Amino acid sequence: MWWFGQSVHSSWALALAGTLFVVGVFLALWIQLPLWVGLVALPILIALLFVRKVVALPIIGCMAIGTGISYGSAHLIGRSIYEEYIGLTGIIAGRVKEDISVTSSGSKSIQLDHVTINDRALPGSILVTARSAGEALRGDTLVVEGMIRAGFGSFPASVTATRILSVERQGPGDLGRVVRDWFAAKVRSNIPDPQASLGIGFLTGQKSALPTDLSEALKIAGLSHIVVASGYNLTILVRAARKLLLKVSKYLSALFSGLMIAAFLAVTGLSPSMTRAGLVSSMSLLSWYYGHGFHPLVLLPIAAAITVAFQPSYVWGDMGWQLSFVAFAGVMIVAPLLQAYFFGNKEPGTFRQILGETIAAHIVTIPIIAISFGSISNVAVIANLLVVPLVPLAMLLTFICGLLAVMSIPFAFVIAVPTTWLLTYMTQVATFVSELPWAQNQLELAPFVWIVYGAVVSMLCFWMWRKTKYNFRNGEVLY
Repeated sequence: MWWFGQSVHSSWALALAGTLFVVGVFLALWIQLPLWVGLVALPILIALLFVRKVVALPIIGCMAIGTGISYGSAHLIGRSIYEEYIGLTGIIAGRVKEDISVTSSGSKSIQLDHVTINDRALPGSILVTARSAGEALRGDTLVVEGMIRAGFGSFPASVTATRILSVERQGPGDLGRVVRDWFAAKVRSNIPDPQASLGIGFLTGQKSALPTDLSEALKIAGLSHIVVASGYNLTILVRAARKLLLKVSKYLSALFSGLMIAAFLAVTGLSPSMTRAGLVSSMSLLSWYYGHGFHPLVLLPIAAAITVAFQPSYVWGDMGWQLSFVAFAGVMIVAPLLQAYFFGNKEPGTFRQILGETIAAHIVTIPIIAISFGSISNVAVIANLLVVPLVPLAMLLTFICGLLAVMSIPFAFVIAVPTTWLLTYMTQVATFVSELPWAQNQLELAPFVWIVYGAVVSMLCFWMWRKTKYNFRNGEVLY
């Protein structure tokens, strides 16, 4: 067949390899291969990426999926060590990986990595639930005594802590967190809570400081993405940084934007969603600087493969990672297709862009949200239209309020008062729409229904692409 000898761009071969590597890591839950299989398959895979012929694609696919299964199997063997501790009480130590959150019952939810159980080092991250976390903060070493239980999702084990034995901090601790908390305190000196916590959430992605009732309202309203560390917050900052210096120098613009990405990651921490957002933004920034477009269907699998290689457990049940990538696909693939199909080549304004991106993200994330929570938000589109256009202004005003407090400038209330009004409006919108009787509804369907749903959405996207001939390389990928 003549087309086997046709050329294919290396980026598409790399996208295929990335996709099937992730699939292979996922399949490792049911299929195990020894590590040597991956060590043999990987160099073959790398060599074939340079062939750039259609005939090489099936072999690339086989090598990628074999490498993924082998890699995933090796990590699962390491995680299986936890099984001998399930049901026992032990001394557990680890580094607090992310900001400590509060559950609906009022207990503390703590993620630990660099785990040791009874002084034995173990791989992966675990979840500790405790009534109190003492003085522990992100980056501290926490030692607890508790019952070790079976894990779930991406966690190989969970712990119900009965006692906090010690909290250790080396030097100032996590420098990014220290700077964030210091600046947050300055913001709170000018803006009252919960408005201050919402503004700080916009700037730094710190959701843990939000009151429980406001956090729940944002979740029901479909607005959590504007507060948690995500691509949306980073996109606003990077776009602003890039435009600020673009007229001076493209090099300085790219450099400053890159520093902004690094600083934001340091402040927020490397959560699954921020790992994805930081990686995508960095790759997109480089492609923009060198004048090359990145097709979302190439960028998405490459970013997914890199993050899964960094942490295989993401693909085994980390909902934050799954939502981040699926929402990204919705915004970068489904949204522009909807715009092109219904409005042609006309550039969308702010309102229409937000509407399209919100609807697209909602469409593609419904299965994950429904399967995980058993319910979906009916007010997400309305709430996003009322709030999201004002987020960049709220971020700017909150930053200015903090800056005025840092410099001890008098008359800060001139900025603080309108900022408080704006943030109050946002909290009231979230609270109002979340309390509507029809704000959310239960939705529990069999898995095969969601498979059919995904297939239908994919076919509709393909059909819209065929009708519009939309060129994805012309789109801006920073989300």
